[in-house]
Amino acid sequence: MPELPEVETTRRGVAPHVIGRHVAELHVYDPRLRWPVPSDLRECLRGRTIDNVERRSKYLLFRMGDDTLLLHLGMTGSLRVFKQAPARRLHDHIDIVLDDGTTLRYHDPRRFGAMLWVPPPAGAHPLLRDLGPEPLDPAFDARYLWTATRARRLAIKLALMDNHLVVGVGNIYANESLFRAGIRPSAPANRLSRRRAGRLVDEVRNVLSEAIAKGGSTLRDYVDSRGEPGYFQLDYYVYGRAGEPCRVCDAPIKATRHGQRATFYCSGCQR
Repeated sequence: MPELPEVETTRRGVAPHVIGRHVAELHVYDPRLRWPVPSDLRECLRGRTIDNVERRSKYLLFRMGDDTLLLHLGMTGSLRVFKQAPARRLHDHIDIVLDDGTTLRYHDPRRFGAMLWVPPPAGAHPLLRDLGPEPLDPAFDARYLWTATRARRLAIKLALMDNHLVVGVGNIYANESLFRAGIRPSAPANRLSRRRAGRLVDEVRNVLSEAIAKGGSTLRDYVDSRGEPGYFQLDYYVYGRAGEPCRVCDAPIKATRHGQRATFYCSGCQR
């Protein structure tokens, strides 16, 4: 599913085409997303100016005055920019048409995404209010991670994927960050030393930054705002590589599960 790098890549691709533009029309072809598209969304959007496009965790936030259009890509969603929109395909559910004819088209085969209208203050919305710090922000540092995990006995991988602790570090990037930090995914979070917490913070930032630079990961459905796939999956050290030799020590990559999510690690490199 699209994780933080894919959402950030989408934001960067969309923003230059929409900031400062007015919404001319909204076409909802199928409102049956994770939560139904609000029946009055067309009336809320038409004529509004898009002041900015931000990201909070895996949510895209289209700022329009004091109000916000919140968009989540779900598991299979994508948001494409078209200067001249082609004929609709199956699973093209929503078109946002701007005053210069640009169309933002939301495509989502499994319909697990969302498009919601959020009045101010947006940060108080149930989907946003309890989120932890962004992993690329200064607030997420070694001291914060070490302090926040003292009372957590669960596996460090599960702690890293908890949006109350830090947002946006999904399954793929948690696996890769832990490998680079040399930390076994099953290690108890509350046993993490200050030194290892610092290394893990650094590697989370490195992995996410590199993934953003490569357009994210495309394992099946994800494409960016231009319809291009991401390429970070070519640089995976462990994710999806069970049984293959480690690129560092040649030991076979192992697979297990944590919290019903696939986990990959190297028993030679990770302790």
